[in-house]
Formats: sequence, structure tokens, C-alpha cells
Amino acid sequence: MKVEIGSATDIGRVRERNEDAILVDPPLFAVADGMGGHRGGEVASQVALETMEELEGSDRDTLAEHVRRANRAVWDRSVDDEQLSGMGTTLTAVRLDGDSVVLAHVGDSRAYLLRNGALRQLTSDHTLVERMLRSGEITEAEADVHPHKNVLTRALGTDEQVDVDEESVALEDGDRLLLCSDGLTGMVTEEQIQAILEASPDPQNAADRLVRAANRAGGVDNVSVVVLRAVGGDGGAAAPRRRPRPSGRTVARWALRIAIPLLIVAVALFGARWYLDRQWYIGPSDGKIAIFQGIPLTIVGYDVGHAVQTFDDLAASEVDRYLADQYPTLEDGIPVDSRDEALDVIEQIRTDLEAAKTTARKEPKNGGGGG
Repeated sequence: MKVEIGSATDIGRVRERNEDAILVDPPLFAVADGMGGHRGGEVASQVALETMEELEGSDRDTLAEHVRRANRAVWDRSVDDEQLSGMGTTLTAVRLDGDSVVLAHVGDSRAYLLRNGALRQLTSDHTLVERMLRSGEITEAEADVHPHKNVLTRALGTDEQVDVDEESVALEDGDRLLLCSDGLTGMVTEEQIQAILEASPDPQNAADRLVRAANRAGGVDNVSVVVLRAVGGDGGAAAPRRRPRPSGRTVARWALRIAIPLLIVAVALFGARWYLDRQWYIGPSDGKIAIFQGIPLTIVGYDVGHAVQTFDDLAASEVDRYLADQYPTLEDGIPVDSRDEALDVIEQIRTDLEAAKTTARKEPKNGGGGG
């Protein structure tokens, strides 16, 4: 099994430094969220992931054992430097292993698996609130607003020894695996996370959109994500076809005659292509709503815009029926500045359509009556 990869990390809108760290070193991927005064959190997350990377390249021990050794590295660093005393970090890591991944986890960063329309959390938070929730002391609603929801019961570097959660997860073609710090899950609901992953087939696009969503929601913490998309098959590239090469004499004979016209045409085509590749709009395609690249124009039978993503759950006829007043230019194309903005508009159309249908179902039907 091969994977496509996307990753992003951001300081957020409140913090003065980014104490998160990410590791993208196939077959190893990890997210760490540091904590500690001064620069402790930043150092802890970096030391942990640097240790993981070094061990991966020289020692094929279990992933959990690598995490335990990373714990000792952070602990030793905090003992050696008084200014870093008490620092620690979460760590959630996966290692690709054939058609599965091995997952190792400490803290409250998380791993999620999106498969066949269902998002499942693979890790358990090592927090005081999670412990209280599991023991029945508080409800899920109380856990969401508990003042100590971020108090960790387990982290790397706070003790010489650490317990590591480890499991193996089989992968299927099309699976999405998300590693993230709590800067994402504290700002964005799991429903929103799933919607973004499903609307963004490209892992890097999904990672960027998840970070933006967290910042739009307030960005009170650093936010880091790694998105992996499982791709089945050998993924081998097709062999290039051989083409006959003209002789040097032929090239020389025709070069002067066609050089200038070709240059003019090339510049014109390049300019047109450059412009069209930066134009986006939303419109109907084979009865469905789609995102188009280019412009909504047909020249001599050639469509200048082409659909790059079609949404089977959004019928153009339903949007026209229920949302004609809100999206009157849909038939001619709704212009947007980027594919990301187009995906946001698609999500809004989906929300508006569901709301309009619900309202229509609730409205009383006109009944006949005699008098």
C-alpha cells in the first residue's frame, strides 16, 4: 500500500511561538505538541521527533520502543538544563508496514481514520477529563467545557518511564489517516473535520484547509496536521513511448522559417493557459454541481472551462428548485478565487439545500375546501 501525503503546522492566532512539531519521513509520520515554560515545549517536541527520526534510520525496533527512547531523550534534556525543567510533549506516530500502519500514542494529540464515510478516533486522550469521563464521573457535555480538559495524565519527558499505547491498523484503498494536535480538535468539530477530508481528495489541500478552519474558529492554540491517503496498486508509472527524431539537417532547414511564429504562438498559449489555470467557478455538469477550472465559455465548440470535481449528492435541479434566489447565476457559473474557496461554497450550498428541504417539508400543504 502506498500513501499520498499532506502536512501543515501553524502558530495560530494567539500563541507567541509554535510548540508543535511534525515529522514526515516515510515510512514514519508523527505529530508532537510540546508544553513547558520558557522554550520548553518547543524544545521537547523537537527533541522527541528528532530522536524518532534518528532511531528510524538506524534501529528497526518497535515503534513503541522508539517512543519510549524519545521519552528518555526529552527527560534527559530537561534534567541537564534547568531552564527546561518540567517540559514535556505529546506524541502520536504511525509507521507504514505493508498494507497497515503501526500506531504509537502518548498524550492528547489524536489519530483518526476516515473510511467509507465514517470517521473514527483511533487514539484515547491521556487527560484527566478523559479519565473522569470513562469512570462515569462526568458526562460528555460536561467534559467539553471542563476547566481541566487539557490537563494531561501522560506525556513524554515528564518521567523517566512512560506507557505507550500501540496498535496495528489495516489500511484499505481510499482510507484517510489524520494525525493532529489538539489545536485542531479543540477548535473544529469531528463533523467539520470529516467534511473537509471528504471534500478535499488531495491530502495537502486537506491539511491546509484543516489548519485554516482551526484559525477561523479562533486559533487559540498551535495547530498541526498530517494527512495520509492510502492508494492501492503498484502505482508504477507508464513507460514513456519512443518517438522518431528528425535529422539535424531537417531541423536546420526549417528552424529559421518557423522559429518566430512558433515563439509567438507559444507565448500566447502559455499566457492563456496561465490565466485559465487560475480561474475557477461552480456550475452544473451532467445534472450535478461541479467545480470547474477555467471560464464558463465555449469557443468554436471547445469548452474553455472543464470540471475537476463533481458532487454526486448535489443535483443541479434541486439547487435550482430550492435555492434559485440564493444562487441565481449557477447556470452561468459562480466565479470563485480558488479551489479552496470553491469547496467552501460547495459546503455552503449543501448546508443551504438541506435547510431549504427541511423548511419545505415542514410547510403545510394547501388543501381544498368547499363552503
